[in-house]
Amino acid sequence: MRIVVCYPVENRHLQQIQAAAPDCEVCNAGQEGIARELLTADIFCGHAKVPVPWPEVVKQGRLRWIQSSAAGLDHCLTPEVIASEIVVTSASGLFADQVAEQTFALMLGLLRSLPTFFRAQQKLEFIRRPTGDLHHKTVGIVGLGGNGTRIAEVLRPWKTRIIATDTFADDKPDCVDELWPADQLPKLLQASDIVILAAPLNEETEHMIGAAEFAQMRKGTMLINVARGPIVDEAALVAALQSGHLAGAGLDVTEVEPLAPESPLWAMPNVIITPHVGAQAARRVDDSTDLICENLRRYFAGKKLLNVVDKRLGYPTPAARRGE
Repeated sequence: MRIVVCYPVENRHLQQIQAAAPDCEVCNAGQEGIARELLTADIFCGHAKVPVPWPEVVKQGRLRWIQSSAAGLDHCLTPEVIASEIVVTSASGLFADQVAEQTFALMLGLLRSLPTFFRAQQKLEFIRRPTGDLHHKTVGIVGLGGNGTRIAEVLRPWKTRIIATDTFADDKPDCVDELWPADQLPKLLQASDIVILAAPLNEETEHMIGAAEFAQMRKGTMLINVARGPIVDEAALVAALQSGHLAGAGLDVTEVEPLAPESPLWAMPNVIITPHVGAQAARRVDDSTDLICENLRRYFAGKKLLNVVDKRLGYPTPAARRGE
């Protein structure tokens, strides 16, 4: 059996994978070789950031399992993979701490007017200007998966009201005050001072936030997107910001990455942009390898894998994240 790896591993990570699958050949394809090596893979571990011939890979009939090193699966959930018998597992929740930290960096940066003060600092201006508060706000989280749940947990001590929508709304965790089904998104938008997007990207969520949804938000609402850029209609976002209806936006992701130099978002004083670094972590490769090896051990022992993805949904159910 052949395991093809494509994420920034060191030799020690490859040795760790080999120890978890001693009877397998482990190939470190890297981004430059992944399109070729995938054609003869039984198991793929990683995240291809270059074009991959998925129809041809599926047609080969050899690939059995994809263990993504990312939570988002738009890089591999093509129609061919979805229709196949290939098992897909994700890294859902693995970097939830970091995504929560990024969310707070964007949110507090906007609330405390940091873009304004950074510009003033460059001009050597020491002038008091208005700021906002996080305490006592109503925060709406769209998508209560691994990342959304962790954001709510970290937010819990801040004396905020936390509401959320999710496809699986039957089991409300203690970290949120209200959990509503996904079709109650308009209710969440109307009630929130800050809207945090933590939903996966799929056919249902693409452009989920557009002109109609911005109109449903109260004037002065802030938007934080730590999910995927195409969830938001960027033209509608720009219009909502330019009109003053939306008070600000913190964007770790954009509809097209990198964001085009001519985008009006770059120059807006009420926008903070970071280049999709929400899941960056000092231990990212180590933690990814630990998850991969745990699932490899489970796979060869015939046990249930962690984070098995419902390929039609594009993410694992809450039970699947727990390996149930």
